[in-house]
Amino acid sequence: MKNKTYDILKYLVTVGLPALTTLWLALASIWGFPYAEAIGATLTALTAFFATLLGISSYNYHKSIEAEENSEC
Repeated sequence: MKNKTYDILKYLVTVGLPALTTLWLALASIWGFPYAEAIGATLTALTAFFATLLGISSYNYHKSIEAEENSEC
């Protein structure tokens, strides 16, 4: 994954999805939208899932960089 792609995905997962979840829950509460809790919980679960995938990707990237640096020595 390219750095720019990673940065965009990280921003969406760390800022965008939590903001969307909060907005949905607030508006659903105010306006009585249906399935407010189910959709909020789904968005929260998706955020956690994507954050985990990004964390694994970051870990693997840093691990490969470290391995390359050790092999050069």
